[in-house]
Amino acid sequence: MSLPENFHELELRFVYGHVLNELISRNKNVYCLEADLSKASGTNPLVLQEHPANFINAGVAEANMLGLAAGLAVEGKIPFCATFCSFASRRIYDQITISVAYADTNVKIVGTGPGITQGPNGGTHMCFQDLAIMRAMPNIRIFSPCDAFELRAVLHFMAAHYGGMYLQLLRMKHPAVFDADYVFEEGKAKRLAEGNAVTLITTGYTTHLARPAVLSLQKDGIAADWLHCPCIKPFPVEDVVASAKKTGTVVTVENQNIIGGLGGAVCETLAEHYPVYLKRLGVPDKFGEIASEEYLLNKHGFNTEHIISACKESVQNKGKSK
Repeated sequence: MSLPENFHELELRFVYGHVLNELISRNKNVYCLEADLSKASGTNPLVLQEHPANFINAGVAEANMLGLAAGLAVEGKIPFCATFCSFASRRIYDQITISVAYADTNVKIVGTGPGITQGPNGGTHMCFQDLAIMRAMPNIRIFSPCDAFELRAVLHFMAAHYGGMYLQLLRMKHPAVFDADYVFEEGKAKRLAEGNAVTLITTGYTTHLARPAVLSLQKDGIAADWLHCPCIKPFPVEDVVASAKKTGTVVTVENQNIIGGLGGAVCETLAEHYPVYLKRLGVPDKFGEIASEEYLLNKHGFNTEHIISACKESVQNKGKSK
């Protein structure tokens, strides 16, 4: 099974489906599990038609899906379980705790439509806490890829390495940040721009918001040291500290509550290793609502213009405590 040549131009949910087909073709122990959202996840009809024997729909029963996955894992299978982020983390947290993390089973959890990208479905489906609550769970590794090339590399890593893992899957189409030569390194950040004025740290969805901000800052003579973090746990501590030492000030941007996720991980890292002025952008401890991404970005203050403003503010406040 080979990927289509233009896979990097597809919606990322379809990239997920194609890569699962690729993984199953190579290893029949890989399974695709769904909880009645397979079209939203991109596996129906892609995986259902190509590998029906490795496709299981548990119905609207996410907790049962995790139980099935844990049982499959104990029997040597490699189950990938996909559903909306709100269901893949909040709704089944206890099942993840006992059947995946505590039991140390080889279950891969895929949360689709993170943060404000669930805008049409409203606050109940809009999860701003999944990175935070999954970070607090032992034996769980966390990934948030930003494009098709990185998504494919992370999925291959997940299938090849043992243990409970959680992945944030952007569902819609996003432009390529990397290329076919991309190599995923667990616990490492990717430097997307070199600079010494301010450290800018993004992950997943917000990496796309940061590109025009970095270009705008460059025109104003502000060179940002831009780190993309596809791996939230284990966290790229050395990369973040080294950049903070170089620039002396940090801005984080995440499609999450600013408490406990990417911004929380950076705060913990710098408080312990190298305290500097830091500004967190993201959702300011609020629930979601039915609205467009543009509206929510403006309301919660982490669009491109907010990133530019925060970086300029951080440069001005170097050396001050925050």
